[in-house]
Amino acid sequence: MTKQTVTLNDRFDLDKSPVLLNGTQALVRLMLTQAARDRAAGLDTAGYVTGYRGSPLGAVDMQMNRAAKQLAEANVTFEEGLNEDLAATALWGSQQAELRGEGKYDGVFGLWYGKGPGVDRSGDVMRHANMAGTSTHGGVLMAMGDDHTGESSTVLHQSEWAMVDAYMPVVSPAGVQEIIDYGIYGYALSRFSGLWVGLKTMKDTVEATAVVDGRIDRMQIVTPQFEMPEGGLNIRLGDTPHAQEARVIDHKRFAAEAFSHANKMDKRVWGKPGAKIGFVAAGKNWLDLEHALTLLGIDADEAERLGITTYKVGQVFPLDMKGFHDWAEGLDLIVVVEEKRKLIEVQIKEAIFDDRRGRRVYGWHKGGGAGSMHGPELFPTRGALDPIWIAEKLGEILIEEGRGTDAVKAGLSSLAEARAGDNAEEIAARLPYFCAGCPHNSSTKVSEGSRAYAGIGCHYMVQWMDRETTGFTHMGGEGANWIGEAPFSNRRHVFQNLGDGTYNHSGVQAIRAALAAGTNITYKILYNDAVAMTGGQPNDGGLTAPQIVAELRAMEVKHVSVVYDEKEDVDLNDFPKGVETHERADLMEVQTRFAEIEGVSAIVYIQTCAAEKRRRRKRGTFPDPDKRVFINTDVCEGCGDCGVQSNCVAISPVETELGRKREIDQSACNKDFSCLKGFCPSFVTVEGAELRKEETASLELPEMPEPKLPEINGTHNVVITGVGGTGVVTIGAVLAQAAQIDGMGAGMMEMAGLAQKGGAVHIHCRLANAPDDINAIRVATGECDTLIGGDLVVSAGAKTIGLMKQGRTGGVVNSHEIVTGDFTRDPEFHLPADRLSLALEARLRDGLQLVDASELARITMGDSIFSNMMIFGAAWQRGLIPVSYEAIKQAIELNGAAVQRNLRAFEIGRWAAHAPDEAEKLLVPNVIEKSKSLEEKIAFRADHLVAYQGKGLAKRYRKLVDGIDDGELREAVAKGYHKLLAYKDEYEVARLLLSSRDKAKGTFSGDFKMTFHLAPPLLAKTGADGRPVKKEFGAWMERPMRVLAKMKRLRGTPLDPFGYTAERKMERALIKQFEQDMAEVLPKLDASTREAIVALAELPLQIRGFGPVKQVNEAKAAKRREELLSVIQAGGAPVAKAAQ
Repeated sequence: MTKQTVTLNDRFDLDKSPVLLNGTQALVRLMLTQAARDRAAGLDTAGYVTGYRGSPLGAVDMQMNRAAKQLAEANVTFEEGLNEDLAATALWGSQQAELRGEGKYDGVFGLWYGKGPGVDRSGDVMRHANMAGTSTHGGVLMAMGDDHTGESSTVLHQSEWAMVDAYMPVVSPAGVQEIIDYGIYGYALSRFSGLWVGLKTMKDTVEATAVVDGRIDRMQIVTPQFEMPEGGLNIRLGDTPHAQEARVIDHKRFAAEAFSHANKMDKRVWGKPGAKIGFVAAGKNWLDLEHALTLLGIDADEAERLGITTYKVGQVFPLDMKGFHDWAEGLDLIVVVEEKRKLIEVQIKEAIFDDRRGRRVYGWHKGGGAGSMHGPELFPTRGALDPIWIAEKLGEILIEEGRGTDAVKAGLSSLAEARAGDNAEEIAARLPYFCAGCPHNSSTKVSEGSRAYAGIGCHYMVQWMDRETTGFTHMGGEGANWIGEAPFSNRRHVFQNLGDGTYNHSGVQAIRAALAAGTNITYKILYNDAVAMTGGQPNDGGLTAPQIVAELRAMEVKHVSVVYDEKEDVDLNDFPKGVETHERADLMEVQTRFAEIEGVSAIVYIQTCAAEKRRRRKRGTFPDPDKRVFINTDVCEGCGDCGVQSNCVAISPVETELGRKREIDQSACNKDFSCLKGFCPSFVTVEGAELRKEETASLELPEMPEPKLPEINGTHNVVITGVGGTGVVTIGAVLAQAAQIDGMGAGMMEMAGLAQKGGAVHIHCRLANAPDDINAIRVATGECDTLIGGDLVVSAGAKTIGLMKQGRTGGVVNSHEIVTGDFTRDPEFHLPADRLSLALEARLRDGLQLVDASELARITMGDSIFSNMMIFGAAWQRGLIPVSYEAIKQAIELNGAAVQRNLRAFEIGRWAAHAPDEAEKLLVPNVIEKSKSLEEKIAFRADHLVAYQGKGLAKRYRKLVDGIDDGELREAVAKGYHKLLAYKDEYEVARLLLSSRDKAKGTFSGDFKMTFHLAPPLLAKTGADGRPVKKEFGAWMERPMRVLAKMKRLRGTPLDPFGYTAERKMERALIKQFEQDMAEVLPKLDASTREAIVALAELPLQIRGFGPVKQVNEAKAAKRREELLSVIQAGGAPVAKAAQ
């Protein structure tokens, strides 16, 4: 390996090659390269980039802006489009700059970018502009971002056919290198033919990272001899639609074909003339085909021996018919490997239709006729293809064609084994979710009895959050579907969520349509001041919330309300006069009123994106309240109301002897404070506090031996998993950068998309001795060599385990239970951690190391965010990564983020792998020591009751519990009875809250000020939601709480002022009821009734919470109690059902 001197500036430095680029950065370098080539050719041109972001092209604008200096020096202008079709129209204009003699330059070469649905909405301008043509020294590329598998889209899509429909040529790059190569070719083609050129991109090619040859003279363009019509093929003044159509059909289309042929865009790769079987593919499928052939043991020499030839198509439309015809001469069978709707296949069949000579063409189907007369399906049009599927199908064909060598059969056998192993059960799932403190947690709630439609953006995820919000439209159509549904529905009104980005893009037109139709609808315009779905970019168009309100009023939306987060700097004087304004706590009341309004109404909800808040706070450009939330777990009942009210993933479970409680993950918390609405006195806020960030455990790392790095045979395949938004993508970037520094080939693909919002992230990385050794980057079934598992749930998911193979795969996985979004709505939700771990152990055996990296990072570095880097370090130390230590260190330094702390985390990870027993010892003291034996559990609760009330209550408890011999039932009674006896009244809450300061000191440092959030029964008012309203009480409250705690002797006596409330009466009645129930059912204990009696004894554990929350849970428990009692009285049948 030859070490490379690398800097982050290399990617856009045209003097540097090779360079490490992702596909989006390649588009930037493409523009710089074209500008440099034009200068070298003596042309004075300019560049223009515009479009609209969307996965997989969601970061084009960010990369263009980051390269603003280099682009400006190259005379390239970048401008975000308001939407896709207006951006395309602007590019049409760029080609007209020289027409009237007014142009500043010889020509303008343009780049449009947008995802597939943006291509669809731009069809009109595509047709017009392509018919009109391009400038002689200009040219236009349309980079279309397709999502064949719908990983981050509302519809699975491909865009080639939209281009074909407009007579636009399409090139399909097979990786990052060809994004630049085909882009250069595309500009030359566009200038020569006068056509706009489609540049196909998709996740596997544009969200990939690779080492590329960045030389500007790499592509040598050949201009073919072609008979031009009068006036040429480029844009002209005074043109007519009829003349344009004739020129496109009669000349331009054939010019594009001739240009492809001259530049050998489609070419034979393997095999020679005289071969009998030909395989054809383009773009991502070419990579799949190459990989599939290696899985069958076929290389170039073996292909030639077997009479196989391969044909790589670069320009998928129009196909170079002459080149193809020459290649296909003498073939008996042509197999077209192509996913989605077949474009190459139909052109091939057209090419040989009149010259068939017995040649068969397999593609979508294996022989047969057209339409319903087709043969067996071969390469489906739905979804996408993968190398395993392709290899299996090609292997079958080769056997049928008499070329089933031992190597092919062995390959098929190996694939069958891998396929058989790809049968893992999906134990748990990590769905994308709103970030901690996301404004949509509050804004997407609807009032009782209402329902809403989702829209495009992060708030689309509300559909799996049980909020009466289902259904959506395409971007910009939000609410227009209700225009058509409303006249035929019994529902009179709906809410429609509409992001501010979509409002600017095109959503405003849907509002105007609803106004014109007189539809009963309330638009909730969610103004979060960022396009959060694609990285937090500013809204194109730049409309502020007051401007949006003014527009709505100008459109004569008569009822407009502004709802805002009072913690933010919202100047209400900026809004038009007469517009009602409310703090966000009033949202439900506003929605209840608006649901009754006739016609179109609008609520503009203002709260900044949580992720963007965090970024801006780091830069010091956004207010950072000196306030944090802390939960006193002694007071917490684990009822989950805080999660229901806030929907916030920063609320985490914490296990205690008295059950599962809640705590705030301070590193995730974005200070939204919605959790305070949970009806619970356990919440305390602190001001003047600092998070304890110092290393809480002193750790002197020993000298560690460097591991023996694995040898690479072909490619070394690494799969990295994690939770979106936790920095897991950084690990892939560091690994790929380190490989480049070591002089290796590296290909990486990020599979994040929507998953970046707390969902399951997979990163596939292939490392090789040379870049040319890498074809398809996506790791296929059974091919994973190394698993760097940042999350237990994602690592043990069926999708990930299917990539592993026993005896081949080694991995290090973070065993920490990082809860999923389900926990916010289901207080009973538990991750099946044991089953997840077992699934990994069953597949990897001794090749697996599980380490609680999140806890190790928290203990040693004060922040769990470094857990991914620790797992990376552990994997390297175990000899699972074929990259040098120095290269990794340099890559971390180049990355530039928290360099010293990340280097330290990497070293601690190494140590955890080198000395796992020592690491475990460090972790064990931080695991809460649970009472293990049943007697210890009972004694703990008896002692707790002494502190709660006195020895008399503990004696009463012991009397019932000690009279039971059955172990399981005794434990159930011990827990359930204790829960009822130790009900948390005002005296107990006061006693427990007095520990809040000491508990908070374990999380915070400094001389902080505490505030309690309580709803005292004699002081609290009732809110609009029917619940008592909580008030804030300062630290002075500790003194009366001490007095109140000492008054516990009044509990349950006639002198107890709180004992007359309905809640206290209910709690005392539950104790008597439980005692009576046990007296009735214990004598009936036998094998048939045992499960139901145990369930009855545990039932009090479900009666959790305070006030209205506890009342609801008690009502559910009462119904369940009746069911269980009836089963017991009936002798136990059906026991299983009753005990569920």
